[in-house]
Amino acid sequence: MPIDFHDRSNQSTYASRAAEVRWIKTIEKYVSVQGKHILDLGCGGGIYSKVFSQAGASHVTAMDYSSEMLKGAIENCKDLNNITFIQGSALETKLEKNLFDVLLERALIHHIENLRLCFQEAQRILKPNGRFIIQDRTAEDCSLPGSNTHIRGYFFEKYPQLLETETSRRYTSDEVLTALKQTGFNLIIEMEYWETRKIYSDFEELKNDLLNRTGRSILHELSDEELVDLTRYIQTKIENNEQIIEEDRWTVWIAEK
Repeated sequence: MPIDFHDRSNQSTYASRAAEVRWIKTIEKYVSVQGKHILDLGCGGGIYSKVFSQAGASHVTAMDYSSEMLKGAIENCKDLNNITFIQGSALETKLEKNLFDVLLERALIHHIENLRLCFQEAQRILKPNGRFIIQDRTAEDCSLPGSNTHIRGYFFEKYPQLLETETSRRYTSDEVLTALKQTGFNLIIEMEYWETRKIYSDFEELKNDLLNRTGRSILHELSDEELVDLTRYIQTKIENNEQIIEEDRWTVWIAEK
């Protein structure tokens, strides 16, 4: 079964990671963060809310539809005093119009059935010339073959039905670009971004991460027995038992109101 974001046991699932320094440096090439009012919509565990706060944002509003996710985010960001946490929907935030300089929707749009409504709300709450950052995986990102760094590709080699599940909920780049244009945004850049998901000291550490399904919602589709078989399959593919740097490819769109 897919991960339940409202389940209390998943409260810290997406709060235990740290964003890469490289990520914010990449974003800052196109988006001014210093002194800005930023909305992290679909904030999950507050990882990127924390990054924006530490990068010099004047204030960050962190919003998620799950109260349990927000509890994890609040704990994750407890040492920062310029973040406000709000429960709400990406389609109807109930926030004031023209309020934010920057809006981030990371790993959100594949949960949204109506992309146009989502982007209309983004258009409403951003200030004139505000910057809209969308980061998600397309079907092409998900379909890359497995390797020593792209571990996720082996999930789909072993269980092709998982790839069907994964790609069925992903928007194509054309769909995202069309929705942006229809809602009045001007595209600044579309780019691929390889993000380090996690570094493991050896295969055993990776295996334990997989068996615990840590932050991997797609693996909740597998039974315990299938999951064990998957770890065995991956072990036959990994070329060595030394440090493993796991990466995922994302697509990032940055647009201006």
